[in-house]
Amino acid sequence: MEANNSRELQARKYLEKHRIMELLNYLTSNLLFFQPHKPREYLISLLERLRIAKITGVAFPFFMDHTNIAAMFEMMDSSNKGTISFVQYKQALDTLGLCTADEVLKDDGHGITLDKFKHEVNKRSQEIWSSY
Repeated sequence: MEANNSRELQARKYLEKHRIMELLNYLTSNLLFFQPHKPREYLISLLERLRIAKITGVAFPFFMDHTNIAAMFEMMDSSNKGTISFVQYKQALDTLGLCTADEVLKDDGHGITLDKFKHEVNKRSQEIWSSY
């Protein structure tokens, strides 16, 4: 039983070290967002674009632009207060694959504005994908 736990721990550390779960989440989210007719070829193309972006230093191919980010924010801000809760913010980052489940985010007690949300999504996406 201990050997299984050790192998499981090694596997988990490997996945974390190489950010494999974030990559798979990104690929899956991208696939579901665009729903291409040839998903395997699309994924291969996307991985190739990620590789080229890494080599050249060009921004990686993130599937959400500012319009999509604003629309996501507006859906969460259904009462049009101009802010969303910290819980909504964290869930959105999780959904986009921009926050790991065990990452500790600090709630400053203020609502998250659209500008802050856009900034964080863009910053986190650059940080994650520049590591590949």
